[in-house]
Formats: sequence, C-alpha cells, structure tokens
Amino acid sequence: MSHNEEEEENKLSLSKFESMLKTNKVFFFDSEEFEDIVLHYMDTGRVNLAKKALRLGLEQHPKSTGLKLVHVELLIYDDKIEQAEKILNEIALLEPTNEEVFIQRANICSKRDQHEKAIEHLRIALRYTDDEADVYSMIGMEYLFMDNLELAKENFILCLDNDEEDYSALYNVVYCFDFLDQNQEAIVYLENFIEKNPYSEVAWHQLGRQFYAIKNYEKAVWAFDYACLIDEGFLGAFLEKAKSLEKLQHYQEAIDCYLITIELDDPTSFAYLRIGKCYEKLGNSEQALNFYLKTVHEDPLLDKAWLAITDFYIKQKDFQKSLYYVNKAIGIDGENPLYWRRYATINQYLNFFEEAEEGYRKAFENGDVELDNFLFWSDVLYVLGEVNAAFEILNQAKELYPNEAEILYRLVGLFYNIEEETNAIDALETALTTDFNKNYILKDAFPHVWECETVQNSIKKHTL
Repeated sequence: MSHNEEEEENKLSLSKFESMLKTNKVFFFDSEEFEDIVLHYMDTGRVNLAKKALRLGLEQHPKSTGLKLVHVELLIYDDKIEQAEKILNEIALLEPTNEEVFIQRANICSKRDQHEKAIEHLRIALRYTDDEADVYSMIGMEYLFMDNLELAKENFILCLDNDEEDYSALYNVVYCFDFLDQNQEAIVYLENFIEKNPYSEVAWHQLGRQFYAIKNYEKAVWAFDYACLIDEGFLGAFLEKAKSLEKLQHYQEAIDCYLITIELDDPTSFAYLRIGKCYEKLGNSEQALNFYLKTVHEDPLLDKAWLAITDFYIKQKDFQKSLYYVNKAIGIDGENPLYWRRYATINQYLNFFEEAEEGYRKAFENGDVELDNFLFWSDVLYVLGEVNAAFEILNQAKELYPNEAEILYRLVGLFYNIEEETNAIDALETALTTDFNKNYILKDAFPHVWECETVQNSIKKHTL
C-alpha cells in the first residue's frame, strides 16, 4: 500500500471513529485501526480522545498485543510506570522477541534518566526489529541525553544508512558535527550523502550552512542554490543564500533573495531589516529608510531596527532625527543598554552633556560594562566639571580593565586637574609603558596637560 493510500485510510478511520462518538453508535474497527487512531490523538496532544479510543479498542480486541503496547505508551506518558512495566512483563512472557517490549522498556529507563540501561534495551531491540533506522535514531537520542556527541553522531549516521529519508536524523547528525566543531568532517559526510541522494534539498541546505560556518561564502551560495532549485519553496535555503550573498557584498542579488522569502511566506522583520542594510550599502538611502520603517512596523520591539534607523540618521549627521528615533526606542524598552548608549552618543554630538551623562549612566545601570561606555562617560563628566565623579568611573573601569592605556591617560589628565602631579606622573609612566602610541589621548582630551614640561619630558624619555 502506498503512503498516500495509507494516509487516506487513516483519515477514513478517524472520521468513522469521530462519527461514532457523536452518534453514540458502536462501529467495529480492526486492532491496527485502533492503534493508528490512538497514536494520532497522542501525536496531536488530544490525550483524552486517545484514552477513549484505547478503551474501546481493548473492549473489541482484549488480546491485541499492539493495543496493549499503545496502552503502555499512554501509561508512560502519564508517569504510571509500574503499571506499564506490569503489562510489558505480561507481553514479554507471550512474545519474548517483540522488539516493542524492549523499546518501551528503554523509554521507561530514559524517563528515569537511566540512559545507559535504555541503550542496552535498544541494542536488544535491534536484534528483532525490521526497522533498524528507528532504533538507531533512539540510541542516538539517548547518547545526546548523556552528552556523548560522538556516539550520538555514529548512531544517527547508522540510522541514515538504513533510511536516507529520515531528515530528523540528518539534522541530528549535523547538530553533532556543529557541537563538536567538526565543520570540515560535516562537509565530507554531507558531500558523500548527496552523492547517493542528489535530490535531497535538506542535505544541500545543511552543506551550505557548513560552508557558511567556515566563511566559504561562494560555496555556501552554490549549495543553497541547489536546495532552492530542488525545492522552489524552501524558505530557509533562500534566506541563507541571501545572507551568504550579503557576505560576498553582492547586495542586489541578496535583496532579490530576501524578496523571494517575503513572497514565499509572511514578511519578516529580519528580511526587511537585511534588505534595508543592503540598500544602505548600495547607497540607496531612500529605499534603505523605507525598509527600516517597514521593519519597525512589522516588529516594533526589534531593537536592531530602531538602532538601524538611528544609525542611518547619525551617518547623515541628522542628529535631531536620530535623537527622535532613539527616544522612540527608549519609550518601548527603557531598560535596553544599546538604546541608552546611542542616546548618550547623539547627545554628546549635540553638546547636550547632561543628557549624554544620563545616557551613559543608564547604559551602565542596565548592564553595559564595555570599556568605551566608561571612557565616554568619564569624558562627559569631566566636561561638566564633575572631576571626582570622573575619577570614580575610571577607577571602576580599571577594576574590569586593569591594563588599559586609555584609562591611564585619562587619569593623568584628571590628576593634573586636581594638582596631584606625583600621581599624574606615576600614571603617565605606566600609560607610556603600557601603550606609548596612545599618548594622543592626553593631547586630545587634556591639551593644557599635554603642554606641561614634566609631561613632555616623560614622553621624550620613552622615545629615546
């Protein structure tokens, strides 16, 4: 019987069963029909209907091993393990070579986190089963639970050797390769797999992802192209191909690919944002802004989109508009440090130093402990005449970044400002030793300090 005919029969059985429930009439089903009905309801999460179908099935076929095994599955699902084991023992006495007994025993062991024991039962099931692929896949999953990625990978490969169309196992194999940082090995495996299965769009897609991971973007595009040709509706392949084209700076081709993803499915904020970025790279500001605005309309909470619009106007040196958009972003999420950092930067450009100080402070309070945030924050505090506060910020930064010359040169300037020349010279000596080439920081931020004779003497000493 073909897969389509089997599917049609299952639909008819389900329709007949649901009709029976509505009319309270009792129809006859063979035991296999009941098994399929119960498993269908379990797979779709309608457990009460599964239990009702099982009860009726056992009434009509009380000796059916298949239905008893389905009963075991339901009991395991309900955590009624002892009952499940009792039924399994009864079946094992009658059918000692029934692989499903060992599979269900493995499921019980797995539920108890006894994964090695589960594997032992599955190894026994392999002796009796006609479906080795399924059992190898289950063994692979047990090894995944044990974090043994190598053995998990081996068993998923054995599963695929027995069933090349088990795409779940294929994804799991690639997951293992990825987790083990074995991109080259994954490429070799996938190329061999494709040699036997040239029309496997999933394998081509996964091959493209491996090439992308090793930054071979030309090969990635080549692999994704095949996936797209085999399945013209393969959204993921078009999306990954577009990302690869972006990396190759083929921006117009990338846009075309992203537009295909929008045609294939509902528009996504990710696609709109990337199209906007591509247009910006092409110098088409009007279209870039158009797609950035579409992005925030599609997903008003996407921080990258608001930042893209903000940065777009910063590049245009339209700081008033960039301030407007960053304020909109802060209105949506006032705890996002990226928003506050941009807010601070824009206000600093506009010489609104009090607002800039608030931005850097809020960024810090919301988790931004990057060096630049401390440095710019201290710079703004110095401009506002808050020298002690600037010291405090730089000392905090020094705890996180103990050997940063950018901190030390600023401390030199601050020490001179409070007339602590000895500390200033000590800090300068350390700064010059740490990174002599960054002494321009002192010249740019504290020109009056730079011109001091003692400072110049220290610098000359280090150039000799």
